[in-house]
Amino acid sequence: MPPATDPIVRRKLSDEVFDRLKALITSGELHPGDAMPSERDLMERFGVGRPAIREAMQQLSNMGLLTISHGERARVRQPTAKSIFQQVDDAAHVMLSTSPGSLEHLKEARRFFERGMVREAAAKATEETIVGLRETLERQRANLGNAEAFIAADMQFHVLIAATSGNPLFEAVSEAMLSWLKEYHTDMLIWTGKEKFTLAEHEEILACIAAHDPVGAEQAMIKHLDRSAALYVHQMGAGA
Repeated sequence: MPPATDPIVRRKLSDEVFDRLKALITSGELHPGDAMPSERDLMERFGVGRPAIREAMQQLSNMGLLTISHGERARVRQPTAKSIFQQVDDAAHVMLSTSPGSLEHLKEARRFFERGMVREAAAKATEETIVGLRETLERQRANLGNAEAFIAADMQFHVLIAATSGNPLFEAVSEAMLSWLKEYHTDMLIWTGKEKFTLAEHEEILACIAAHDPVGAEQAMIKHLDRSAALYVHQMGAGA
């Protein structure tokens, strides 16, 4: 039996530079807000050319670890829950655009997620939370007939519910899922008058949160999402 092979794979210089630059950040040698060493300093330090440095820096920027501004030194960025999810935005949009089934999976995931979030909101809501939700709902009401502004307020209502948990990951997940879904929101919301159903359902959800009624809030959210799910349509699935 021939011996197993374990070939050595030659790596790109930029990959090696990327690992070393990332180590500067993860080790704590560089902190959020710190400027990275100049390209010339890094070239001398690692013994590589400018293209390898720039490619590695771009990789770090794509990961949300660096902020690169023209004419200035790159700076270390503090990753946040929101910035992490922003890194997968493009991939998520490609997945959804090429697969009607993925949109259905996303709607199902949102339903599961929001059931838990609204229960948390009903349990933890403060007066400030309730005021914020009420103001968002009134802004939505004031924008009846203005699809863009109405949907923006709709999304904010749901993000605020997730934010009530106090967990930034939950808030970031809510924002990400809603932004991915928005592209598939049809004009049916406006031209069929269904925006009035949305307002009434949001009122019911808010009333349950204000009453600190997790069970009622969950049932109101399920009813809302089950009705509105049909408003998100994949054009491939619709035969367009």
